[in-house]
Amino acid sequence: MKKYDAIIIGFGKAGKTLAGFLAGKGQNVALIEESDKMYGGTCINVGCIPSKSLVNSVERLENKDLSTFAERKDYYEKSVNKKEALITALRGKNYEMLASKENIDIYNGKGSFVSNKIVNIEKNGENIQIEGEKIFINTGSETIIPNIKGLKESKNILTSKSLMELKELPRKLVIIGAGYIGLEFASTYAGFGSEVVIIDASDDILKREEKEAADRVKKILEAKGVTFYLNSKVEEISDNENDSSIAISNGNGEIIQFNGDKILVAIGRKANTQGLELEKAGVQVDERGNIIVNEKLETTAPNIWALGDVKGGLQFTYISLDDFRIIRDNVYGNGNRSLNDRNVVPYTTFLSTPLSRVGLSEKEAIEKGFDVKVGKIEAMAIPKGKIEGKSEGFLKVVVDAKTDKILGATLLCNTSHEMINIIALAMKGNLPYQIIRDMIFTHPTMSESLNDLFGSVK
Repeated sequence: MKKYDAIIIGFGKAGKTLAGFLAGKGQNVALIEESDKMYGGTCINVGCIPSKSLVNSVERLENKDLSTFAERKDYYEKSVNKKEALITALRGKNYEMLASKENIDIYNGKGSFVSNKIVNIEKNGENIQIEGEKIFINTGSETIIPNIKGLKESKNILTSKSLMELKELPRKLVIIGAGYIGLEFASTYAGFGSEVVIIDASDDILKREEKEAADRVKKILEAKGVTFYLNSKVEEISDNENDSSIAISNGNGEIIQFNGDKILVAIGRKANTQGLELEKAGVQVDERGNIIVNEKLETTAPNIWALGDVKGGLQFTYISLDDFRIIRDNVYGNGNRSLNDRNVVPYTTFLSTPLSRVGLSEKEAIEKGFDVKVGKIEAMAIPKGKIEGKSEGFLKVVVDAKTDKILGATLLCNTSHEMINIIALAMKGNLPYQIIRDMIFTHPTMSESLNDLFGSVK
């Protein structure tokens, strides 16, 4: 049995970065990945990168004169091919970057625990076992499949992963779930020219966000042709020869039925721990199936750590990268870094007008007992947005009235995904809001609007 200083299960952002780091320290590393299509993890292969490649193609579509569905269908196919070429190159680079190191062995197969130090690797019915002094679990998350009559039997059901592999533009895409993933895909496919329908059991979308932001997002998507069925439940799905019938019940108990070419399930994700046999290693999970970790990412087994989506919490690739930093500093460094340091985390929902957020909303700040000041401007007042023809949305910031520290911000505007990082940095540095108010920005840019936003605080 071959022995390693470290075994990493999962070739995701945290796992691959950790493998390279440990190899650089001279340690012998085994990296186990079940699929050779997932080198680099979800983000590179079926998540952030391919989906944003399609978003970029939609933005370019606005400058093309494609009036028929057939023309848009052809453009979509070309966009998918472009996206495939991109992720294939990135996947190969990620593999070669680690496989080229003499002290890293990459195993293709399904990893499972035999004990807290021995891992079995199964591939095509054959098994080998390896031993590791330290073991790191980085197996990510998977789509939650709800118990809906006919759903699992339907040939037209898609997850976010299989949608990324779809070669043909659906004429009508039905999305179950109005969360962040569902809304992003709704925006993208409506932009390509699909008719999009969203179904959700909640009576509103984006309940974690500012109410005005949720309402504006809904209006923006409706203007793109997206239809919402909120406060509604999918009762049954049945396949026809060329599409599927979807029966839903609304809040009034009425049954509504319509057809769709493809149905995307986007109600959420869960930790991917199936088949790991964690109990044999003494690794415990919580009531939601997430691996239990402490603030240093240690599991209930003393020599095993968990990184990324598999431990629950925020499911972003940059969180996985920060998990690596925690491991690096605690297992191989001075031990200063922990989950407790993660107090400022910006995020973006990549819609046609991106929605970005950091910190507390106004409602959350008040509920926490803060005396707040608020600043707000409309995106239509920003010259750069007018130049680019993208003036939808608004910008809002919440400030602690006693300390002038920034409590949070919501940006629904062009390039908000870049702008939010400036605010997050100021928050992390505990800077008063006046720093951004009086900052000298280049012109014309979207960022310079932060002068006006923070200047409106009162």
